[in-house]
Amino acid sequence: MAPALTALLWDVDGTLAETEFEGHRVAFNRSFAAAGLPWRWDRPTYARLLAVSGGHERITHFLEQAEGRAPEPERVAALQRHKQTLYTSLVCQGGLALRPGVARLVMAAAAAGLRQAIVTTSGRRAVASLLEGAPPGLAGAFAFWICGEDVERKKPDPEAYRLALQRLEAGDQGVLVLEDSPAGLAAASAAGLPCLVCLSVASREHPASAFRAARAVVENLEETKGAVVVRQGPACPGHQVTLSWLQRLLDPP
Repeated sequence: MAPALTALLWDVDGTLAETEFEGHRVAFNRSFAAAGLPWRWDRPTYARLLAVSGGHERITHFLEQAEGRAPEPERVAALQRHKQTLYTSLVCQGGLALRPGVARLVMAAAAAGLRQAIVTTSGRRAVASLLEGAPPGLAGAFAFWICGEDVERKKPDPEAYRLALQRLEAGDQGVLVLEDSPAGLAAASAAGLPCLVCLSVASREHPASAFRAARAVVENLEETKGAVVVRQGPACPGHQVTLSWLQRLLDPP
């Protein structure tokens, strides 16, 4: 018998909101321009760089490839700090709304007494900026955040999810992860947690085999026209993902 659903662990970038291409990517490019650097990441380039988790790590990886040597940590840190400031400005301009169905499902889970937390490779500042523009009450639905600063090894390493389980203090029974990427799915799976993948603009380009370990794969948590599109997993009746359907995902595979 499946355990009762007791907690939801939410990824941020690509899961709560489509932040990657028109948020983080734009901020990285503006940070490079302000520093007088010639590089601008187009969408295909940034899609490839998403395989590297974390902004600091992403800049380091790119500069190593572009310049043929490891960049000075202080230089990377300065670029990342300015990028974070620019990202905050973008969010404050209101261009990065939550994905369809996210606010509804978060608030439904809160009303049902489920514990919820954020588990992300993003920095705390970026998460705070996004949630400041969220509907009233949504930020308070999350008991805690596990962010990039809180771990030594980012996704696909399971450290962040293992830390979240420690904070929950209730074991892993009844916990479900919501992710959008292969790296996030790998991190959740390595921590022994079932995962629902809600494909993002970035992750829709990956083959279906990249998400084989997921309990289910959907295109959105809510559809304005027609039923929820389920690419893998049990059929989802109606036009939105519900708590009762999430409960079904805890059934033994």
